Amino acid sequence: MRERIYLSLAQMGGGEQAFIKEAFDTNWVVPLGPNVDAFEKDLEAFVGEGRHVVALASGTAAIHLGLLQLGVGPGDEVICQSFTFAASANPVAYLGAKPVYVDSEADTWNMSPRFLEEAILDRKAKTGRYPKVIVPVHLYGMPAKLDEICAVAAKYDIPIMEDAAEAIGSEYKGRKCGAFGEFGALSFNGNKMITTSGGGALVCRTGEEARRTMFYATQARENRPYYYHEHVGYNYRMSNICAGIGRGQMQVLAEHIARRRAIHVLYTELLVDVKGVEVMQNPAAEFDSNFWLTCITVDSGVCEATADDIRLRLEAENIESRLLWRPMHMQPVYADCPFYGDGTAERIFNKGLCLPSGSSLTDEQIRAVAGVIKNSVGR
Repeated sequence: MRERIYLSLAQMGGGEQAFIKEAFDTNWVVPLGPNVDAFEKDLEAFVGEGRHVVALASGTAAIHLGLLQLGVGPGDEVICQSFTFAASANPVAYLGAKPVYVDSEADTWNMSPRFLEEAILDRKAKTGRYPKVIVPVHLYGMPAKLDEICAVAAKYDIPIMEDAAEAIGSEYKGRKCGAFGEFGALSFNGNKMITTSGGGALVCRTGEEARRTMFYATQARENRPYYYHEHVGYNYRMSNICAGIGRGQMQVLAEHIARRRAIHVLYTELLVDVKGVEVMQNPAAEFDSNFWLTCITVDSGVCEATADDIRLRLEAENIESRLLWRPMHMQPVYADCPFYGDGTAERIFNKGLCLPSGSSLTDEQIRAVAGVIKNSVGR
């Protein structure tokens, strides 16, 4: 059997070990330190627009601290994209608030501006209050329709907590995803574009927001000569060792993004004539996905297989793939949350599949994946 082809493995660039060795040599093997400071500066330069970045333990922690600073608390409602990973919504529950789920639109698979506005107006009519925050997601690296979403948010004066965990390097109209909301969350989990083994970052508009993020992330200790706490804090800061990995990864980030985009182009070329199989694409010129994962949809009414049939066939060939995120309004833990939509996310979920897309994969491996897909649908 062939060597296993994984969905999305981390790929080291070679420079990481020097930064890690420096941390060991100087005994900076604790949270915070020179690598953390330098990694944050690298990220600020990459995101641009004068944003401030705070490195944290995870992308989930970033969303949590962004929502906290936006005043989310018990009894509040937060509008979340339903078609996403649970980490986009779980921090809402951490704060005692309730998610309100909004469906996707078919072009980007992301938050529908139409149903977003419908949800805002209906929640105001039902509760007497507007939702506290909007959390759009750039699913699989595809930018959301940010102009429309931001326009709706501004119309009702609701801040945006942008979930760009899967979208570092993705751009909308030439601007980096993560720089559109009041806050933006990035993830450096082991399967993302770059990794710190585990970790994330919060992109902040102002230096004061960054300072408050650091305060909450380091147990909310007040500036006194003894431990004194006026707020609940969290142990969310990134370690100096993990940040050393991140500094090395930043040196190859552009290469990783270029490779993922090249893999997407190759899949598109290889599967273009396969009836019933469609590769997800940028819907227009203003969208520039990093294609963290290349995704396909499978029309079982046209071809002789479902998405899950192809997943199982790939697995039999020692190739890892993954069904799309099951929408959050379909998850038992959030069954009592309001949902606004027409079933678009559910329809995409039922026919979608994520293909191996790691930057270390070879063209030969991509061709092998495409070959199994073609055989699975009767070609």
